[in-house]
Amino acid sequence: MMMIGLSQQQVLRRAMDITANNIANVSTAGFKAEQLLVEADPYTRARAEDGPGPLSYVAEWGMGRDFQQGPLEETSRPLDVAITGDGFFSLDTPQGERFTRDGRFSMDAAGTLTSANGSPVMGEGGAPITLDPAAGPVRILANGEVSQNGIVAGRIAITRFDDPGILSKVGENLYTAPDDAPRDFPQEALLRQGFIEGSNVRPILEITSMMEVSRAYSSITRMLQQADELSRKAIERLGRPG
Repeated sequence: MMMIGLSQQQVLRRAMDITANNIANVSTAGFKAEQLLVEADPYTRARAEDGPGPLSYVAEWGMGRDFQQGPLEETSRPLDVAITGDGFFSLDTPQGERFTRDGRFSMDAAGTLTSANGSPVMGEGGAPITLDPAAGPVRILANGEVSQNGIVAGRIAITRFDDPGILSKVGENLYTAPDDAPRDFPQEALLRQGFIEGSNVRPILEITSMMEVSRAYSSITRMLQQADELSRKAIERLGRPG
């Protein structure tokens, strides 16, 4: 029972870390709430000399993410863009292609449209979108077309995955996907210029979850302390001379 309790504590600590990270990112553009997935450990057998059966250890099965759209927040910045519906912006990073819902874009000194971390935003056809810093206001249409003074500079590429669950988080609000992951490039994706997508974290639910995890952890700690005390007393009694 002691080992089962310890395995549960390890999982609860991990769940607390994830919940705390969700709360910390409640204001992060495009952030998707995460949740720990657990299961009974199918490989490690647990038993007790005098207790209920069967017993199972708790194991971390994986990470679940809520890819529902977050609220749109108006910024009025011409290079801020939000996706309405499914899909991700594609970025060209030194580590390869990465994906994000964070549309806080800017223009570097060369006129390249870049993401919040400085990576070029990919246009259709796989090339970055290059603008002229001196050519006037940038207009971004709902279909992703980017233009200045009526001259089209490119069209922002949107990538949609059949199963977003295959995406892996790699930091800086970015995701990576296997090269063979089924995907398409929806023509019907709509963009909103002057908006960003907010985090879809729901603070009240996360705080409630944090309280539940804390109570469960405290309960298991008390159980382990009581079991340890019973074991200690049993050893003391056995050690007394008869």
